[in-house]
Amino acid sequence: MIDEALICHSFINLRVQRYNIMQSEQTNPTPDTSIKTQATPASFLDRYFSITQRGSTLRREFIAGLTTFLAMVYSVIVVPNMLGIAGFDPGAVFISTCMIAAFGSLLMGLWANLPMAVGCAISLTAFTAFSMVLGQGISIPVTLGAIFLMGVVFTFVSVTGLRQWILTNLPKGIAHGTGIGIGLFLLLIATNSVQLIVGSDAGLPVKLGDITSLPVIAAIVGLAATIGFERRGIPGGILIVIVSLSVFGLIFDPAVKYQGLFAWPDLMSDQSLIGKLDIMGALNPVVLPIVLALVMTAIFDATGTIRAVAGQANLLDKDDNIIGGGRALTSDSVSSIVAGAVGGAPAAVYIESAAGTAAGGKTGLTATIVGLLFIMMMFLAPLSYLVPAYATAPALMYVGLLMLSNVTKLDFNDKVDAMAGLTCAIFIILSSNIVTGIMLGFVTLVIGRLCSGEWRALKPGVIAITLGLVIFYLGGWAI
Repeated sequence: MIDEALICHSFINLRVQRYNIMQSEQTNPTPDTSIKTQATPASFLDRYFSITQRGSTLRREFIAGLTTFLAMVYSVIVVPNMLGIAGFDPGAVFISTCMIAAFGSLLMGLWANLPMAVGCAISLTAFTAFSMVLGQGISIPVTLGAIFLMGVVFTFVSVTGLRQWILTNLPKGIAHGTGIGIGLFLLLIATNSVQLIVGSDAGLPVKLGDITSLPVIAAIVGLAATIGFERRGIPGGILIVIVSLSVFGLIFDPAVKYQGLFAWPDLMSDQSLIGKLDIMGALNPVVLPIVLALVMTAIFDATGTIRAVAGQANLLDKDDNIIGGGRALTSDSVSSIVAGAVGGAPAAVYIESAAGTAAGGKTGLTATIVGLLFIMMMFLAPLSYLVPAYATAPALMYVGLLMLSNVTKLDFNDKVDAMAGLTCAIFIILSSNIVTGIMLGFVTLVIGRLCSGEWRALKPGVIAITLGLVIFYLGGWAI
């Protein structure tokens, strides 16, 4: 017969040993060979860009980056053409445009971690070509020096917090109105690029173009397809439309021709504009007011665009401030310094970035992809001609329509604020100028508050911004 005391003692010893083993495993856990302990490239990108944290995926970010790139790649054609009219070498400007977009977008992506692409601002490109060089006869080196100085002042304004202060003091009505106005502006730009809406000489500003033309039909079909794909939640629906219409154009449109694949960029030729700026010439008292005009326009134009794109991507905190806004504001201003140095037009965040955010981009990986693609574009210049305007117009039109949803964010219980926002929106499109719309929105808000007896609701910052904008316009410095 087994001794019961011996059995109990043995059982207790086993329990104690098991407890000791468990404690040892918790203190020094045995590596689980079934789990990979090495970080994968995907996990590194996820952590670096906070992809999962922001509710995105690697695939979505790559698609968003490609979508933004295709939506703004037209700049490598438009900018050289515009500056070419003013005497710039188009081939050199093509290289500069790619370099500026690559630098700015990579800085925005890798440093600011925001899905905003940077490139040569079309409005400031037009001012550079037609006002500075052709209109006032400023030489190309001095013009590049002025752009460089504009970038320096613009960066100073950004790093000292003045631009963030402007964003903080931007009334909600005008902030949302800017988004509405930019949406309308995108619609106008996109429809005009395919000649769906054209200028009129019959007493009205615009009129309907040739609705039976191939570009118009392709753009309308593309817009409808984009809306349908996005409604079904098809990943990369915008990109699918862009690629499909580009392939269609290559097959059926005689204007879309394959012009080769590879072209080596010539950075050392006599035509290159890299380092050809004249900073001392730009310090001439005659040129300095132009530098001021560039800075003031960029402050409100680019700042309004950044705010609108951030809102589109839901990258605003609980106080309606842009997440990582300080770095975003600095990234695009530093890009203008580079623009002057390499021989291009002033840089700014592209509103076409909203095409990428509409495709799901939420992190800096989107902008990083854009930057890398522009580096490749320097070597693949002929491919840019395979994306016709009617391939990217549907994306811009769709984004413009999406941005009109900002009207639901206006608080009509505060009628003055809401109507000031609508005033801002309408005059952005009527004047084709973001800064003009913002200025009139501020003026409407201030005068409206005073006349309604709600002057206590006016912040000192709002009054200061309004006075600054009015003086800017009355002084004749507005672009």
